[in-house]
Amino acid sequence: MSASLDHASDRAGDDRAGDNRASVNRASDNQAGRGQLGRVGLWTGSLEGVPPAGIPDLLGELEEQGWGSLWFGEAVGREAFTAAQLYLGATRRMAIGTGIANIYGRDASAAGAAARTIEAMHPGRFVLGLGVSHAPLVERHRGHNYGRPLSAMREYLDALDRTQPMAAGEDTMPPVVLAALGPKMLELSRDRTAGAHPYLTLPEHTARAREILGGTGEDGPALVVEHAAVVAAGVEDDDELWRSRARDHLNIYTGLPNYRNSWTRQGFDESDYVRGGSDRLQSAMVTRGVEATRARVQEHLDAGASTVLVQVLGENILVPPVEDWRHAYEGLLG
Repeated sequence: MSASLDHASDRAGDDRAGDNRASVNRASDNQAGRGQLGRVGLWTGSLEGVPPAGIPDLLGELEEQGWGSLWFGEAVGREAFTAAQLYLGATRRMAIGTGIANIYGRDASAAGAAARTIEAMHPGRFVLGLGVSHAPLVERHRGHNYGRPLSAMREYLDALDRTQPMAAGEDTMPPVVLAALGPKMLELSRDRTAGAHPYLTLPEHTARAREILGGTGEDGPALVVEHAAVVAAGVEDDDELWRSRARDHLNIYTGLPNYRNSWTRQGFDESDYVRGGSDRLQSAMVTRGVEATRARVQEHLDAGASTVLVQVLGENILVPPVEDWRHAYEGLLG
């Protein structure tokens, strides 16, 4: 986990003549490296329960454990770029990724400027994950009209490509990846960015995504896959412990059309989409114990993932599961 992810500077002037889809992070120009992201990292939403003053100690603990990368989302809590700077400033070597920064949270001009500033301050340690989020969050929480996902993302990338470095020493964009579940968004990830960041998917989805993206997990576009797990001590013998955390985790997602559509493509049906998920959905999406999690991570890697981000589910989403993180690291990477 020592080398940094390959990152591209603004290549707008270097693209082949006549190509009107120029991108600061075209996959062909920016083969995503394995490096600082490592093969296994963490994904968490729990940092929103930690006051800013407590972040350095917490992330220092994660670095001490040995984790090389950490990703987080953007829904109704911290603003993604501010949070990324907070977390990068609290660490010395860890790579930080947005999983994802909501494109409705700021226009492309602001996103490009912020990304370049963060990259200048922490070279090679920031990955900008972008996504269209979900209609309820965009319309009810943010007050925007939720457009057609593929068109909205394509237009946003077009606008991002048109941004120019305007501040001294901020010429370089970090790598960009897209929250991609369906084939069209995966194709857009391949054609316009450094890769994709799927969420709540099976290894079979990873294999299909790698086929679309091209290359392999070692040398192709980035395929940064999230996977949820309960690894608390004794979970193998405690069905209710695992089930309650899996149910709590899936509760909001089972109400979101984008995930329901993705799961349908992966072989599930309406009977699985009860709030919190059916037994089948819970078992498929949330592994139980370190051994099962290690096996699932390997399945994703074998299917073509470049990095698997383990989302360790604790007792409360706003309480960082520090001991469970340690247990997971020892079992997966120790």
